[in-house]
Amino acid sequence: MKKVIIIGAGPAGLTAAYELLKNGGSKDYEVVILEGSQVIGGISQTVRYNGNRMDIGGHRFFSKDESVMNWWKSMMPLQGVNSFDDEKLGREKPLTAGGPDPNKEDRVMLVRRRVSRIYFNKHFFDYPISMKWSTIKNMGFVTTMQAGFSYLKAAMFKKPEDSLGNFYINRFGKKLYSMFFEGYTEKLWGRHPSEISADWGAQRVKGLSIRALIKDMFKKAFGGKKNNKEVETSLIEEFWYPKFGPGQLWETVAEEIKKAGGTILMGHDVHNIVLNQNKVTQVVCETENGSVTIEGDIFISTMPVKDLVVGMTGDKPSDDIVEIAKGLPYRDFVTVGLLVDKLNLKNETDIKTLGNIVPDCWIYVQDTNVKLGRIQVFNNWSPYLVNDPEHHVWIGLEYFCEEGDSFWNMTDEECIKFAAEELQTMGIITTDQVLDSHRERVKKAYPAYFDTYAQMDKLVDQLNLYTNLFCIGRNGQHRYNNMDHSMVTAFKAVEAIRSGSTDKTAVWNVNTEKSYHETKDGK
Repeated sequence: MKKVIIIGAGPAGLTAAYELLKNGGSKDYEVVILEGSQVIGGISQTVRYNGNRMDIGGHRFFSKDESVMNWWKSMMPLQGVNSFDDEKLGREKPLTAGGPDPNKEDRVMLVRRRVSRIYFNKHFFDYPISMKWSTIKNMGFVTTMQAGFSYLKAAMFKKPEDSLGNFYINRFGKKLYSMFFEGYTEKLWGRHPSEISADWGAQRVKGLSIRALIKDMFKKAFGGKKNNKEVETSLIEEFWYPKFGPGQLWETVAEEIKKAGGTILMGHDVHNIVLNQNKVTQVVCETENGSVTIEGDIFISTMPVKDLVVGMTGDKPSDDIVEIAKGLPYRDFVTVGLLVDKLNLKNETDIKTLGNIVPDCWIYVQDTNVKLGRIQVFNNWSPYLVNDPEHHVWIGLEYFCEEGDSFWNMTDEECIKFAAEELQTMGIITTDQVLDSHRERVKKAYPAYFDTYAQMDKLVDQLNLYTNLFCIGRNGQHRYNNMDHSMVTAFKAVEAIRSGSTDKTAVWNVNTEKSYHETKDGK
């Protein structure tokens, strides 16, 4: 029997553990997960506060990889009866025969409508930006003409894609880029798009462009049959969602791992990774009771690459490799939850909602006169995230920052006051409407694509030398993966482990194919 040590109880680590243990895998593998915090799910956790729940960062359960969709469905079956809000409002949703009733059972996956819009200059725009009449009306005729000619120019005279800025300009034209991408990107990363590698855009919005948006618009206008194999990820109109948020699914997976014989040690923060020649032999964890050393045969890491390499001892890598790791940048994340009676935003869509609130899951805030990046309306993700969804609106205000900066270091009271006042300046609420509030901070939420990221290949080559070490997941690979991509890296690592292979190529190749977002199975 081989002992497999998995660092991190987020989506990638939990997926790897479950895959190793399923179908009697405990006869071949002793699986131990080491989680530094007291929370399951990493950034995909669900935070509970005063009867309400917060989804940190927002997690749509949709993938163009059928194996991932089937995996989710096996953990939490699709609803067979309408959810509370759909039933009350008479909204039709696809139901699964024999599926659970979300009003009576908790282990259930809901089918939700995807609505995400941009709030810019006190107007709503589709996200991704569309060429509908409402867009033209809100932009104005002159701006629309400027955007059109700007796009035509960009289509004729392509810029070298040596930065994220040029990547967006090539797909949307300079006018739309300056309105809807430039300022928001700088909020997100703290750097101008001209300083950021185009790799980020290539991984997050493959195939998405004005051409793709117009094609999608005409298909809808002329009754073209929707085929998810042909629809860009960002254009998908429905997604699955656990009744109580993403953390519920990963907490369920954790329980299944324990039932299958796995061990999850919470509060075990890995600080040192001990190397002997080309193998990891043990890790040292900090716990509330002091340092603990844990040995293993195979190690799977989802911890940030920076911390992994800097923490290596024994036959550790050369100084230049360590310096590359130390220079890898991240963006940290703060969510402020506010409970209010209502939002001062009119629902001018034809979508029915409880309390007639706006139907958005996410509202992207492109205005650069506020620090706020996105607003989540938790009622629209799932009515079960909100204690009283008929009379209260529970929102999450998302901020991007750096650990230790002035925003990160605000007290809870200061941060909540700052966030509420920003919403007031935008006309979305008044500060006296706030009934309850909560702040959550997440370190290293987003691996960033600048500074020493340009030398990431050298780091990967070094990590591949350690034959019994597999790096998976978003932070494990320093790659802005979606949740499904993180899971696929776990699938690939488990396949290699089961076959006895030390080749990590397939693990690192997840989410690098240009067609991945564009069509299912890369076809």
